[in-house]
Amino acid sequence: MNVVTSDDSIGILPNHPLSKHFVVIGYRDGAFSTIPRNCFRNWLDEEATVGSFHIGRCSGLGVGSIVKFDGDAQKLVIGKNVAGGLRLKFLLNGQHETRSISVTMFSIYGNGLDNCVMPQYGDTVIHNDVWIGDEAMFLGGSVIESGCVIGARTVVPPNFRSEPYGIYVGSPARLVRFRFTEKVRERLLELAWWDMPLDWIKANNGAFLADLTKDEGRALEMLAELQLAKNNALQKTRTAAV
Repeated sequence: MNVVTSDDSIGILPNHPLSKHFVVIGYRDGAFSTIPRNCFRNWLDEEATVGSFHIGRCSGLGVGSIVKFDGDAQKLVIGKNVAGGLRLKFLLNGQHETRSISVTMFSIYGNGLDNCVMPQYGDTVIHNDVWIGDEAMFLGGSVIESGCVIGARTVVPPNFRSEPYGIYVGSPARLVRFRFTEKVRERLLELAWWDMPLDWIKANNGAFLADLTKDEGRALEMLAELQLAKNNALQKTRTAAV
């Protein structure tokens, strides 16, 4: 099982207050991410030994969540600032060939029996700043763009692709509305605030408390100010590195 995160990780924090229920990964600026214990399973409901999992900083899946791997071709990518609820399920494969006579996996019975090779979904990718409600289920190959909300018990079908900052509910998942106007969504994606350290967020914390739906003009002004603050911070970092 291959578990990776960003380069600024300082490793697992075994004495963190949440470590009873999670594997806690720390980062240099004090951020951390959480992976529920016993999260990675195979089709026998045993600990998965193959597959790849990437988790970004400030992200976590809730207690009882399961990521099911059937082979080393499967990958789940969780971006930054992803808030996952309780008992989420990521079923990354488990496909059977449906174009042949039978969907039965005859090879498990031995005696020279064979079956079609199981089809493979693509990577499942959850981008940045996504909130996932309790007991949502994701099937393989789905891509959730940044800023989305996935409602509790939503079923995200195979090879699904969301729009950024959309709110999705139901089985199968359907778009019910966007969180913000189109111009605000575009500005948020350009800002990509999740790439900044916690110190920068702390310095600009007031902007994160504002209602971006109340006044589009003011929201765009504030996001422009944040973009300038981000550009200035990055310039200072580059200058200090020279």
